[in-house]
Amino acid sequence: MALSPLRLLLGLATLALTGLLSALLYRHGPVQLAEMVVYQLPVDVAYTWDKYTSSLTTFLASVTATKEEEIIHCYDHPITTSFASDRTEEEQGNCLGVDPSTGLITRVFPSKGEENKRKGYVLPGLWDGHGHLLQYGEFLHGVDLFGARSKEEVTARIKKYLESRKGEGGVGSRGNWVRGVGWDQGLLREGMPTADWLSDDEELRDKFFMLDRVDVHCTWVSQAVLDLIDIDKLPGEVPGGQIVREPGMGVFCDNAMDIVTGLWPKPNAAQKKKFVGSAMRELNKVGLVGMHDAGVLPRDIDLYEEMVKKDKEEWTVRVYAMVECPERNTFCPEVARKVDLEGGWLRVGSVKLFADGALGSWGSAMIDPYSDRPSTSGSLLVNASTLHSLALSWAKAKYQVNIHAIGDLANRHAIDSLATALDDLEVCPYGIPPMMCQQISCRFRIEHAQIIHPNDQARMRELGIIPSIQPTHATSDMAYAEERLGKERIAREAYRMRSMWDVGPPVLGSDFPVEPPNPFEGVYAAVTRKSPHTGIGPPGWEGGWYKEQEGLSVRQAFDGFTRGPAYAAFWEKKAGVIREGGFADWVVMDEDVLKVGEEEIRFLKVRETWVAGKKVYSRDGVDEPAVEKQTGAKEDL
Repeated sequence: MALSPLRLLLGLATLALTGLLSALLYRHGPVQLAEMVVYQLPVDVAYTWDKYTSSLTTFLASVTATKEEEIIHCYDHPITTSFASDRTEEEQGNCLGVDPSTGLITRVFPSKGEENKRKGYVLPGLWDGHGHLLQYGEFLHGVDLFGARSKEEVTARIKKYLESRKGEGGVGSRGNWVRGVGWDQGLLREGMPTADWLSDDEELRDKFFMLDRVDVHCTWVSQAVLDLIDIDKLPGEVPGGQIVREPGMGVFCDNAMDIVTGLWPKPNAAQKKKFVGSAMRELNKVGLVGMHDAGVLPRDIDLYEEMVKKDKEEWTVRVYAMVECPERNTFCPEVARKVDLEGGWLRVGSVKLFADGALGSWGSAMIDPYSDRPSTSGSLLVNASTLHSLALSWAKAKYQVNIHAIGDLANRHAIDSLATALDDLEVCPYGIPPMMCQQISCRFRIEHAQIIHPNDQARMRELGIIPSIQPTHATSDMAYAEERLGKERIAREAYRMRSMWDVGPPVLGSDFPVEPPNPFEGVYAAVTRKSPHTGIGPPGWEGGWYKEQEGLSVRQAFDGFTRGPAYAAFWEKKAGVIREGGFADWVVMDEDVLKVGEEEIRFLKVRETWVAGKKVYSRDGVDEPAVEKQTGAKEDL
């Protein structure tokens, strides 16, 4: 007698469950399996419910709520709905509908007529996968030292800044230090700066300055700041840091920065809100609708949440924030908390840890010594066992773990730590393979992933660990990286992009304010491997620094600034694409970004930026046809 379809399905399901149970018993044994079911299953059910209930609530609300008028936006060219390799925009259409009550896209469709078409080429809203929101806002209100080439140029820029702030009073005083960022001893004619540089100028003498290096891993202070410290009692060495004493005092790097930052009068809430507003306006100008904020203190997350709820008009960029404990590289569940605000404006579910410093100040931790300074291999900011413990503790607390790692030793320790977490039964229970667990629920990342031994590159692929890469770091560092690391290490380990694509798409970003936030400069750097500022590569690499080996296609690079960050933020169906039910975030360009020449990418300018269906940026003089509104039935235009 033939089996009914229902009995057949039940039989197959029973067979599958029996096989799974057998595999679990084989791997864990009966006692451990019983403990998992009794103790871990309720935790995982609660976590899953907590993780997805907000999205479910939002979805149900959007379905049951009384719909406002659907707003239709049509353009005179097909909409690029995604940078995935299998998308064909012509099949999608040139119009999109927006529900203004939710800020979500209701549909994408082709128009039937010629009326009310806006000019321009539409693409998904761009994301920066690694930036620093508050620091960028502070930079916009501080001294810009990027590209300065001499002591005289530095002092001239500081004086110009002080003149612009003359009416405020108290700038440079004990309670209001002058802040700035961007100096690089490799560019300065005189080399490493000292406190004396500032004291030598009568106008600057006795003022309080704290000026960060280009990579924000060192800070340079004035004599007035040094006078607050008992220099004779400073330690000879700082674990994971450096007090630069030659050619003179004034510069503190990595963990040693705590000596002076602890004395710095922090900005108040009103100043921070001003910084955030300024930063978001600038980000919108270059087409950024979202960013991953790579290291936010718990008190600043509170400020962000307050701004989203009370200052909605100022909050025009979606933020996926990584918690950074008040004491760096610690486990602080008592002050850290997850946030997932309705509408997708702020999400906090990850943590930022730091394995090492930066390459420019010889602070990135290397397996072998630096080629241009054989006496050092850099420094770890935390030892391997502590990093393992921290990664596991945060992973067990259900946080995405993101580790800053630049040198190949730091990257090895980071991969070891994340692999250990993925092998833990509280993190990945029920026999789930580590790579599947990584893809479904963990999505651990390495921030920068800059210099990685080939063996460790293979381990990243095996585990699916996400590389978070900044293409303009490669083009900024290419002037000195080969001298610092040697040709062999550069060729096999450093600044991988194309060779890491099979993990991804990787997360691409800028690390602003270390680099400018303009994503088109990042795309240009990823594609051509040349400087977006000059359009040229280093000597001997005029066609692009390792372009043939590591350069991305234009589509891949834009994918890294859209779908890559969306996936890493668990927003792959909401952000980085234009689709029904997704965030109504898009950018309007004057040209088709996939068809312009490679050399033109760095010059691209944004026409309009839209977030949650609202225009947050428009170039002056751009024409604005009226939009169509519809209620009830949706009729194609």
